[in-house]
Amino acid sequence: MGLRKKIKKDLIGTSEYPSNKIFTISNAITLARLVLTGVFLYLFVTDTNRFVSLIIYALAASTDWLDGQIARRTKTVSWLGKVMDPIVDRALLFTGVLGLVLRGELPIWVCVLVIGRDVYLAGGSIVVRRFHKRPIDVVLVGKAATALLLMGFCLLLLGFPVVDGLGVLPSAFAFLPGLTAAPVPVGMFVVYAGLVCSVITAVVYTVKGAQAIKRACDHPEEEEDDFLNPEVIDDAPAV
Repeated sequence: MGLRKKIKKDLIGTSEYPSNKIFTISNAITLARLVLTGVFLYLFVTDTNRFVSLIIYALAASTDWLDGQIARRTKTVSWLGKVMDPIVDRALLFTGVLGLVLRGELPIWVCVLVIGRDVYLAGGSIVVRRFHKRPIDVVLVGKAATALLLMGFCLLLLGFPVVDGLGVLPSAFAFLPGLTAAPVPVGMFVVYAGLVCSVITAVVYTVKGAQAIKRACDHPEEEEDDFLNPEVIDDAPAV
């Protein structure tokens, strides 16, 4: 049985001390983003209406910022939201990548890299949780990677503006669009920036995971804290 940590009432619902609430506005927005993700993929792959599917994708991507802001400003950050948010983000990224690959508008190695990184992080998270109970917080470079990839995929879905390639590689390297002289949507360069941030994110989480495991092994008593069910205390002065 874990020890119950004493937490001041006004701290519950913050990023540091999430609540156990399920029905919050931010969680509803996150769920809506997941639904929109499925709608986008169907419309885009079936070529129903490219413009409408792009609007849906952009709308879903924009809610990634919205739900987090609402949760923090209203102190309704929850454990469910902290778990759901990165999962739905990944689903949105995967559908954008998958749709573009299926239509032959994105090299398959991008899909492999994006999904491969997340599989690696998911596996690492399972290993870390065996030693360190509290989930590792999202890092800034990870949010930047998600934002850049979503922006890049939106621009690729739009298909313009189109710019000349950098021409640093011969035409035989067509699997690296933008680095040859062939014209390419500018979104490809944004995707490249997102991929770089994604790799950096994997390195950062690897280091943080290793540090969390080491600390848990050095201080096992800290892992007894029941962070999901803290003892809430009212710090209001007695009358």
